[in-house]
Amino acid sequence: MKLLAAITVSLLTATVAFAQDRARVQNLFEAGKFQEVVEAVPADAAPDVLYTAAQSHQKLGATDQAAAIYRQLAGRPEDDAWHFIGESAQALLEDNTDAALDAARRAVEMSGDSPEAQYQLGLVLAKRQAWREGSAAFDRVAELDPGNAYAHYYGGLMHYRAGRADRMAIHFEQFLKLAPEAPERPEVLQIMRTVRGR
Repeated sequence: MKLLAAITVSLLTATVAFAQDRARVQNLFEAGKFQEVVEAVPADAAPDVLYTAAQSHQKLGATDQAAAIYRQLAGRPEDDAWHFIGESAQALLEDNTDAALDAARRAVEMSGDSPEAQYQLGLVLAKRQAWREGSAAFDRVAELDPGNAYAHYYGGLMHYRAGRADRMAIHFEQFLKLAPEAPERPEVLQIMRTVRGR
């Protein structure tokens, strides 16, 4: 009985620590502290944390390091949606939007409730300038993970480009609340001022 209690406490402690690490990395990313994200993420981190690290490398212009992490994710088994998220991200990095779209759609098919699969699909659609489809993907991410600031940022951009200022404003206001220190803040405020001034 004592052993079972000790194992339970150990598992709960590890789960809480893991959730705190994930939240810390996300907060650093949303504050534009990309180098700190890269330094904080170990090579054996959970897939979603590795994905954030790869995106941080991209923001820093370190595409080789981002590609290496995406390859690591793509190396996961094919019955894991992360395999296809990694493939899609790697293909997108190489400007192969057809392969990126194919892999992102497979990830969504496998795990439609994965915010990261939807997010990757949104990024691919944005690159392809498919504004309406992209906005729908980021809307879905925001439904699945309302605290994901960048789902709101990209969702706002997609709606803006699709001519939906009402939906853009909802996403951008949420983005500004969730990520007040984000480097995109001035851009978002400028777009909102421009739209409201029309």
